[in-house]
Amino acid sequence: MSRCLRTLRPVVLFCAAVAIVGPAWAQQPAPAPAQPAPAQAQPKPTSPAPGSAATPAPAKPAGAAAVPAKPAGAAAVPAKDPVVAIVNGMQIRLSELETAQQGLPAQYRNMPLQAVFPALLDRIIDSKMVVGEARKAKLQDDAAYKKRMAFVEEQVLQEAWLQRELAKRVTAAKLQQRYDERIKSMPPEEEVRARHVLVSTEDEAKALIAELKKGTAFDKLAKEKSTDKASGAEGGDLGWFKKGDMVKEFADAAFQLKKGELSETPIKTQFGYHVIQVEDRRTAPPPPFEELGDQIREELTREAVTSILDQLRSGAKVEKFNIDGSKVEAAPPKPPAATPAPAPASPAAPPAATPPAASPK
Repeated sequence: MSRCLRTLRPVVLFCAAVAIVGPAWAQQPAPAPAQPAPAQAQPKPTSPAPGSAATPAPAKPAGAAAVPAKPAGAAAVPAKDPVVAIVNGMQIRLSELETAQQGLPAQYRNMPLQAVFPALLDRIIDSKMVVGEARKAKLQDDAAYKKRMAFVEEQVLQEAWLQRELAKRVTAAKLQQRYDERIKSMPPEEEVRARHVLVSTEDEAKALIAELKKGTAFDKLAKEKSTDKASGAEGGDLGWFKKGDMVKEFADAAFQLKKGELSETPIKTQFGYHVIQVEDRRTAPPPPFEELGDQIREELTREAVTSILDQLRSGAKVEKFNIDGSKVEAAPPKPPAATPAPAPASPAAPPAATPPAASPK
């Protein structure tokens, strides 16, 4: 057994009663109910001894349809949900393992089912055995069990109902509409495509600029001289970038250059000295739907859940109590604010003295 499967086995009972919710919950087929054990095992027919008369076949009930024999060599058609184990008469179907896998940690959930099948099947077998013992002990009749199951049922009902309502509200059309609105609200942003050669000293950078002016190919110098090995292997090509994608000194210099221009002096940054050549300029295209889709879906889902709960609250009668169950006392009404006494009327100010008119000279 691989290390992965050995790690998975101790999780045997961890998710025994996990409710699978969300899209995975909605898409998984419901597990088949356990079949009751047969009341009595049927005796296995024995082959007749050599030389003895053949054992007669049991009589067929009147009116029974004849079952055609399977042609020799015919391939068995795999069942859509086959039985993969039987534990004390209880069947385990493949769909139960598919559902149980969704309750595992992400590293196991994302594996092909075949990869975790042996350990997961052992886990379900162990779970069935424990469940059998619990039923023998009549734990299903215990008050605490019933209370917990009622809680689990409410959680599953809540998630199932919300998933159904969200499917009506968070649709492909709504996602596309929100994406279009988001794109329209984004201001256009300029991008440049540039190459660079990074060296350790200013003198090295100046020597490179002199060589480039003589006609040496930029990509040749980048591959030979650049200490930035990643871009150097690509001839110094940095692809398209926005101003905020680079350190300030580099971005300021690159965005001042026109298409086809070379930096006249070395550009110093924390990484060393750069020689830059701008290949092209453009207005950046909007981010594709795939890049924003998950963010928009989460946004619409939050808004839809808030709207649903607000709608439910507006039509519900809710009464809250204190932690001890006592009724919440209504807050005493606030006394009316005292009306301030009117200020005493101040005596009228005497009219201002009118200055005497200037006497003509």
